[in-house]
Amino acid sequence: METTVRTDEELQEILRSVKRVHFVGIGGSGMSPLAEILHTRGYRITGSDVNPSDNVDRMTGLGIPVAMHQGAENIGDAELVVYTSAVNPQNPELEEARRRGIPLIERGKLLGLISRHYKNAVGVAGTHGKTTTTSMLAQILLQAGQDPTVFIGGRLPLIHANGRAGSSDTFVCEACEFQDHYLSMTPAVSVILNVDADHLDYFGTLENVIASFHTFAGLASRAVIVNHDDANARKAAEGIPKEKLIWYGTGTGLAWSARNCRLEDGSYGAYDLYHNGEFFASLKLGVPGAHNISNSMAAAAAAHLCGASAEQIADGLRSFRGAGRRFEFLGTFGGVTIADDYAHHPTEIAATLGAAKGMGHREVWAVFQPFTFSRTARHLDGFVQSLSAADHVIVSDIMGSREENTWGVSSRQITEKIPGALYLPTFPEIAAYVASHAQEGDLVLTMGGGDVYKCARMIAGKLGPKE
Repeated sequence: METTVRTDEELQEILRSVKRVHFVGIGGSGMSPLAEILHTRGYRITGSDVNPSDNVDRMTGLGIPVAMHQGAENIGDAELVVYTSAVNPQNPELEEARRRGIPLIERGKLLGLISRHYKNAVGVAGTHGKTTTTSMLAQILLQAGQDPTVFIGGRLPLIHANGRAGSSDTFVCEACEFQDHYLSMTPAVSVILNVDADHLDYFGTLENVIASFHTFAGLASRAVIVNHDDANARKAAEGIPKEKLIWYGTGTGLAWSARNCRLEDGSYGAYDLYHNGEFFASLKLGVPGAHNISNSMAAAAAAHLCGASAEQIADGLRSFRGAGRRFEFLGTFGGVTIADDYAHHPTEIAATLGAAKGMGHREVWAVFQPFTFSRTARHLDGFVQSLSAADHVIVSDIMGSREENTWGVSSRQITEKIPGALYLPTFPEIAAYVASHAQEGDLVLTMGGGDVYKCARMIAGKLGPKE
């Protein structure tokens, strides 16, 4: 996107020398927290977007001007322009910046530069669970009064936003492996939750994914917190100095181990956490799913490094009720419970439906929007297997995002392999069908990495007022 290739040092110097920064698509989950951090640091921020959102409202509430359209005139007197890889290279604001010689910086690069300003930057990485785990860690530290700066890929209800600018030296950051974005970071602590075959349109092979996570682990100056229960995470940690490694899991002989693991109240994890063989705390989670036991252990280990006490960790995990689009309950409408989840990989879908099936609902509906043609093609059989756990399955058209469908893949290829499953192309069709067929006591769960949350709201609207 940027025609001039600049080193990190050159970009750091540009960031140090400018004061006026424009964000193209400022309402994005990965953009608004960065804009807020720079705003708090004294930069004059402007932005543009085409979709009204809570993030846009938060920006305008901070006094940041946001143009609800995109045009060359929005650049104004900006000295630096921030964009994401999702922005079309022919975007008029990017073209204007290039015409005027204004430096461009991709969002991931900016995040990496910002991380250098914090002595205690904690980067939470993993193919699955990083938003939830980062949110857990943020909630623990915020409730403990530590005032961290926070960057999350989902909305944290405690702060009603994806991020915040704090006054301490601690930076809690979701570190995304997409296109190696997290390799721009300078973390004191790297967390590796798990490593799975995803983003293969970029990485090509699972081995390359593992190698990328290994590089991320090597960036940590202080410690690397790794899930010992995940074989690929263990591979990613090979070669990292032993004195830096902090292992967690359900096995013995680990720095952090979970014992007496169980699910209570249907599907909420509870366990006893041990640190170096000694009892640390009894934990009860406020989010469903056995997989969140592992996520909470990583959050606890990182929070302990940040100075949180056992009591503060237990309180934070108990009061954490989930991040936006991570098993987010919209409510009960006409006797039907509606929830939405970001699950867009077979492993995530299996974990989410596993949690849903244990919650005592009459029947579970899975409404799935596949995200990107490449992922759908590569994981077709995995989607079939994971979605089959639901009592009812509806699949919408694939959201192609930045891709062309060169794979010839379709949603019908999923539903044809699941008995009773339906292919309904559009959200209005799905909402009408679910509203007329779901029964009292059912749980309807929308899932996907695109905009399927809109379908959840449509279904809720058709079922009636929130109970």
